[in-house]
Order: sequence, then C-alpha cells, then structure tokens
Amino acid sequence: MNQNNIKVIPEGVFPHLGKLQFLKLSTNRLAKLPVDLSQCHSLSYLNLSNNCLKDLQALVGLPKLKELFVERNSLTELPAQLFQKGNSELTLFKATGNPLSTPPEEVCDGGVRDIQSYFAMMEEEGPDTHTTAWTVKTMFLGSSMAGKSTLCRSLKQGVAVSVDEEDRTEGIEISEMDMEGIRFLFWDFAGQEEYYLTHHVFITPRALVILAVDLASYNMEDPQSYKEKVCFWINNIQLRVPASVVLLVGTHCDQCQDQDEVMEKKRHIEENVRVMLKERKEVLQLQQKNLKGNTDPSLFSKQMCELDRLLEYHLQVLELVPIDCTMHEDIVKLKEQIVRHILTKDTFPCAERTLPKSYKDVELAIYDLVEQNQIPQHGIVSFDDLLSDLILHLELGEENIHSILRYLHRIGIIVWYEEIPALKDRVFVQPSFLISLFKTIVRHDLVKQMEAIPRDELRQEGNLLVHRSMWVNDFKEKGTLHNAATRILVRRELRRLRLDEEDLVEEVVGSKTKEGTLLSLLQHFEVCLPAKVGSPLNPAAPEFKPGEKQWKSSNLARGDLDGACLFPSYLQDNQMVVKMWGEDKLDDINVCVYFLPEIPHGFFHRLVIKTCSLYPTHWIGKDHCLLSSGDKLVLMRENNKDGDNEDGDQHIQIRCKRPETSEFRRSWDLFLSVMTKLVLLSRQWPGLSQHVHTPCKEKGCTAYFVWRDWQDLSNSDIYDLVQEEKQLCRNGHTRRTELLFPKDPVVNKSKGQ
Repeated sequence: MNQNNIKVIPEGVFPHLGKLQFLKLSTNRLAKLPVDLSQCHSLSYLNLSNNCLKDLQALVGLPKLKELFVERNSLTELPAQLFQKGNSELTLFKATGNPLSTPPEEVCDGGVRDIQSYFAMMEEEGPDTHTTAWTVKTMFLGSSMAGKSTLCRSLKQGVAVSVDEEDRTEGIEISEMDMEGIRFLFWDFAGQEEYYLTHHVFITPRALVILAVDLASYNMEDPQSYKEKVCFWINNIQLRVPASVVLLVGTHCDQCQDQDEVMEKKRHIEENVRVMLKERKEVLQLQQKNLKGNTDPSLFSKQMCELDRLLEYHLQVLELVPIDCTMHEDIVKLKEQIVRHILTKDTFPCAERTLPKSYKDVELAIYDLVEQNQIPQHGIVSFDDLLSDLILHLELGEENIHSILRYLHRIGIIVWYEEIPALKDRVFVQPSFLISLFKTIVRHDLVKQMEAIPRDELRQEGNLLVHRSMWVNDFKEKGTLHNAATRILVRRELRRLRLDEEDLVEEVVGSKTKEGTLLSLLQHFEVCLPAKVGSPLNPAAPEFKPGEKQWKSSNLARGDLDGACLFPSYLQDNQMVVKMWGEDKLDDINVCVYFLPEIPHGFFHRLVIKTCSLYPTHWIGKDHCLLSSGDKLVLMRENNKDGDNEDGDQHIQIRCKRPETSEFRRSWDLFLSVMTKLVLLSRQWPGLSQHVHTPCKEKGCTAYFVWRDWQDLSNSDIYDLVQEEKQLCRNGHTRRTELLFPKDPVVNKSKGQ
C-alpha cells in the first residue's frame, strides 16, 4: 500500500487481519497509527518509512514482528517495550532520518542489539542518572583559502586568530569546544581538490555544515565563481547528507571595498542558492511525472518511490553571515548565531541526546587511560586490551561496552572500523592521528614530498636515488604510488610526531610481507587499489585443472605486497584504455546511467576500484576503465559534459562489443555485475537520483529506451525484464531486444520451439 497518500487508517480494520504477515505502508501521510494494529498477531514485516509518525506505541505487543522500517518520520522517542528482550522478536530495525533523542539515531544505527542494550542500561541506572547532552559535529567546508581554519580556530579560542597560508589545513583537523553548554566537535576539511579523496570517509549526517565563502574574491559577473565557491559544495552536501543544516559564512569582508559590496554579494549568493534548490526540486517532480506517464507506471514503482524519498529531504541553507575574522565582535556574533540555530528545534532537531550515564563513563575512562599512558600516545590500541581495561575500570558488561564504543565511533570521538576484518581488532582513540596518517600520502604536494626524500632515508629502506626518480615518474604518469615510498613518507610523519617506534611503523605502513593499517583503510574506502609492479609469471605456480573445487594462485600471481597502489583520481589521460578498446560502434551494447543533479565527486573512481576487484585484468584511465573477462571487454566511461555543452546531463556509459548470438547472456552478465556495484555504491549518496537508458542504435537518432525497475530482480528474472522480441523507438526504428536490454536469444528461441 505504498505511495497512496493515506492520511488516516481508522480503528476496526486491523482486528479483521489476524493472518496478515507482510505489510508495506511507506511513502504515505500517516501521522498516527490505530491502536488496534497490535492485534495483527501474525505480522512479521512492517514498513512505515516516509510518513509523518511521531510515536510507535501502537506497535507494542506485536508478538511475531521481526522486521520494522520507520525511516524518515518525525519520531523523537522509541518505546522501550518494543525492544524488551523476551517480549520482542525484532531482528531488523531501521529508523534513519528521524530527530531521535531517546535513543539517539547513532545508537539506532547499531541495530536491535544496541537499542536493547541502551534501554537495558537506562532501566538499570534509573532516571536520576540519565544525562541530556547537546553534542554537535560541526564540519567546516569550502574552497582552498576561503578562511575555514581561521573561522574554526577563532571560534575555538574566542578571539580573532590569523592563519598564514603555509599553515593552512592539510587533510582534516579535529578539535573540540563548548559553547553555552553545547559540545561542538569541529572537523576542518582542507579545500584543495586532492584532499577530497578521503572526505567521504568522515562527512556524516546529523552535522552542522559551516560553508565558508571568500567574499573578497567572489565575482558576481562570473558564473564559474558561484559554481566553484558555493554550488559545488551545496551539491555535494545535498548528495551525501541531504537533510543537513548549512550555515553560509562570508569571509574576508575586510578585503571588500565597502559594506555595500558585502551585502550585494550576500544577496547574490542567497538568491542563487534559492534558485538552485528550487530547480532541483522541479527536476525531481518532472522526472516523477514522466515515469507516471508511462503505459504501465507499476513497472517503475521503485523509481517513483525513490523520487518521493528525495522530495521528502529538506536541505536547510541558512542566511549567509558576513564576518571580518580580524574583528573580535564578529567572532562573538558568529558564535551567537550558531548557538541560536542549534537551540532552534525546527532548524536543528538532532542535537539533544538522552543517554545512560554509562556512555559518558566509558568516554571519560578512555581519556583517563590515555592520560595514564595505558594507551599509547598515538592512540592505536588493541580492541581486546581496551575492552579488558574498561571492564576493569567500570561495572559494565562486554556487550554494553561494545554498544557504547560503536556510538562513540559514530559521533566521531573514536574510530573503530568493526566492519573491516583486517582492522576490527584495532581502535583509534585519537582520530586526529589517523588523519595525520592519511595526509602523508593524500595531499596536494605529494610529488614535492617524494622529490624531497633525502638519500640517507632512501638507504634506510634499501633504496637508491634511481628508485626515487622511478616513484615520482610512476606517480605522475600512472597514478601509482610505490609502497616503499609510502613507508618512507609515513615514517617521516611519525618521526615529526615523535612516534618513530619500529613496531608502530610496521603496523601503520606494513612491510614487504605484510600490509599495514594505512593501505588497508585506503583500499577499504576505495581511495586506491593494489597494483602489480613488474610482477613476472611464476613457473612454480600450481597448474589449474578444471573441475577442481579449490585452486589457489601463488603469492607472485597475487602481486608483490611491496608493490604499489594505484590512485585512479591522479591519472591524467585515457590513452591505454582507448588503445585497448578501439572505436565505438553503433551495434555495441550501450547503456547510460544518468545522475541527478550530477555525478558525485569521486564517484566514478570509486566505482572503478569496486569493479576492478571483480576483474583482475583491467586498464584504467582518467575517466575511462576497461574490464576484461576472458575474451569479453566492458568499457566504463564517465561523461561529465555532453559534447561541447558543459551543462549536459551527466552520466556513466557502459559499453560492450556486440557478441555472437550464443554469447549475449555472458555479455549482459558482465554488464549487470558492473551495474550492481554502481547501485551498491550509490547508496552512500542518499540524495542521488539515477535513471538507466539505452540509446537507439540508428545513426543520428536521439531516442532512447527507459529501463524499468531492475535492481531487486534476481539474476534469472532480470532476463525477463522485457518480454518482446523487438523494440520500437519513438522515431520508428526497430531493434532486437537483446541489443537494448538483458535478453538471452538462445533461451528465447528454445522456449519458442
């Protein structure tokens, strides 16, 4: 019953549905649930996402409810009885996008077990010990030299602070401060493009975004100025964290001619942002209208549901605050503005959190362990050691400590990548140290850093000046960073931090036989992928015999651990890919995935890394990637512009040479493996809308064929996506279906016989 604009369900309906097991009521207008819903004693699945619900009390008492979805409602509290162990069968619960304070959304993100742990601690400790905390992660974004670091440090110190150009942020700087009883966790993100590679790791929802705009250099006559200084950032925020609150801060006002110029630029930016957000909404509504206009709209119901979800998001861009960072009174004014916005529930409903006392106890215990040097200065500690120390210091069970550590990770106090097998036993209790590691190799002056490595440091790693030249050339020409160079650069950073301990160096950067923490993280977050460097064939490798259940490649075949990592974002051309692919042909299988409002920054390169993990034989270029599976080649191509029109629709093109009749299934399987990875990656940008088209194959024809919902279809069902044997475009051209959609002509022929 999704998408029916249902506002009220009257009492007396659900008692007659005693055998109802599965119910979808998402994307309606429900503000309240009927009390007798609890009489659906067989109900095991319930989806109430995208409604206007304020409480879930009516769901208490459903004995068989296992899966519950209440994302994007207006919930501030959850009923504890819904999660009581012994009385609840819940195994899956999703509540993202609610202004929750009891429990906070960061607790709910941990799933049913963490919510149960939270309520158990609340009950055990009693209401007198509960703490109401105001905690706000504050992200400073903006172009390079926009004044982000000056803003951040001035707010923290309460006075105007001057930051020299050479002291600008590299990577991300983390700090903390208290304003009017509100705890602010400041994350100052560097503005140079090279640092965007790792920003997606740390940009999180439920944060206040302070977008710094340099008013002195802002040019109202040049559309590119608005695009680079404002539009780029608003778009990326909207894609990544679409329900955020953005405070625009105009900086360098002291360098403008007068107050009139400042106010004129303020109005210009605010009007452009208003128009941009309005146009974004209109585009989504038009797309929705187009889908509803299809002959059978039910085939596009999932896409329409996605568009409904996107239209529900509301990115709040607050009035621009122009300040002169050299003036103390302007810093005070900005502080007052920030506090006022945080305390306004309509603007920022997620700052208040009700927590058991144990949450704060665990955080303070970690700080004590650092102060007492029971945790090393760098803050990397074994999870088992940390768990043992916390159990020793606090009267808490192991499961409760697990839940609290996950919460502290989600709000940015610690970093614990529990989901990464190679790193789940490591906790970073000082995230700033992890940032320091990232910025040793993800930086704007990496070539300069490598060229400056002195001979004695090269010799310590068993390298020569000729190796250094090779590293620099390979990075410039191939986007490849040798692991030996990484080890030297990180060792230098650790020495600067006075942490040059051999065990730490090996753990962070690895050795010739073991991969270190740093590269494991960068590969997990799809910043780079392992690259073989001159790896020869191994004559001693075991022979592959078809039919054998287990066959392992040799170490050499997997690539030398002391090889290198490829950073696709650093590649400069597509020459090798174009050479291997050849020319496009009209009868190529060709699918285009369109992105609204645009392809997120770094999306294509992360897609390349995801798909290359499936197909070890590949060629990568600046915005091209060619994958090989046997004799089949699939080309991925990013199109940020449409011909000479820079404002064209942005899309990723996927192509394959036309196969023989018996090979269509294999070619489409290859296509679909790429598209599945693309869909999986897209989920990390909740504000993104995608549409899949197949262009008509007639020369000069601009018509296209729209894909119906396909993401949830099984591998066999997807070949029945379109039943007809032939397709007719709107301009009258006919083509066989297997050239346009997944279809196996051999199977269809046998069915016909």
